[in-house]
Amino acid sequence: MKKFKVASLFCGCGGTDVGLLGGFSFNGIEYSQNNFEIVYANDIEKSACELFSENFDIVPDNRDIRKVPSDELPDFDILTGGFPCQSFSVVAQNPKRLGIKDDKGKLFFEMCRILKDKRPMCFIAENVKGLLSANSGEAFPLIIEEFKKCGYDVKFVVLNSAQFGVPQKRERVIIVGFRDDLGISFEPPVAPLTNEDEFIPLKIVIESNVPEKYFFSQRAVDGMMKKRDNMNKGRAQDITKPCNTVGSHLAKVSLNSTDPVLFENDRYRRFTPREVARIQSFPENFKLVGSDSAQYRALGNAIPPVVMWYVATQVIELLAKARCLSYFIEISRKEVKK
Repeated sequence: MKKFKVASLFCGCGGTDVGLLGGFSFNGIEYSQNNFEIVYANDIEKSACELFSENFDIVPDNRDIRKVPSDELPDFDILTGGFPCQSFSVVAQNPKRLGIKDDKGKLFFEMCRILKDKRPMCFIAENVKGLLSANSGEAFPLIIEEFKKCGYDVKFVVLNSAQFGVPQKRERVIIVGFRDDLGISFEPPVAPLTNEDEFIPLKIVIESNVPEKYFFSQRAVDGMMKKRDNMNKGRAQDITKPCNTVGSHLAKVSLNSTDPVLFENDRYRRFTPREVARIQSFPENFKLVGSDSAQYRALGNAIPPVVMWYVATQVIELLAKARCLSYFIEISRKEVKK
């Protein structure tokens, strides 16, 4: 069957794309190949594009997506994107509309622009769970409404990565829309793990020999301990359970921050980039290039590939049915004409 073509916006290092394509292994489990191909990728972060290029047969467009005309994109069936959300605000107007604090907030509308102009069969957007409560809960319904105005049947779900075999407690909002004329309504994937006792522990990703640069100095430890009585941050992880959410600023993690750290052999340390990749469920053959800071930033911003694989399998099953239905309808029309 002909592959479904994907345009990947805000692609980062490619967590979404690893999951969409499938054909990878994580923690001894094989995730089968999906009938997708990436025909276009875009991200304004140069270091993320370099990571992407190392792992896919495509070089991302490094331009600001706001400056990329829709007609310059190749034809595609699916649009994906984890649009930045920190800039959204609700402006009190009659009726209310989605307001923008700064330029980053406009990126959501660029995704809508391309949907209107290119009319792909489907889109998949993802974001942090906090998007649901942004602006006192007013922003998210307006975002959904904007997607619907593009001509799509839109559904959303919050997925916890730990329930899908990822060694991390990471919740993401997944928004999926099918073009109205297809008559398809998205149904979220069923989580294979529902009991916390089944969750994958952090210890499966931990390296045994870690360079000294990843350990905190005694001075940093002493500074943390002085505040220990009145702070609950800088908490070391229980390696028998999934890790807390890893973020994009792990290169600047401190013992006084909310970022997860490790405590082993009476010493505190940060995760290595490869450990972060594993926490995010990237396969071992995913190449890591560039500085540690760039790798932390790209990996911390990514969606876990395993989670996206489950979403992708649902989407492709529904699209395949739609394609078959369209084929039989066309055959029937030809028979009637005879």
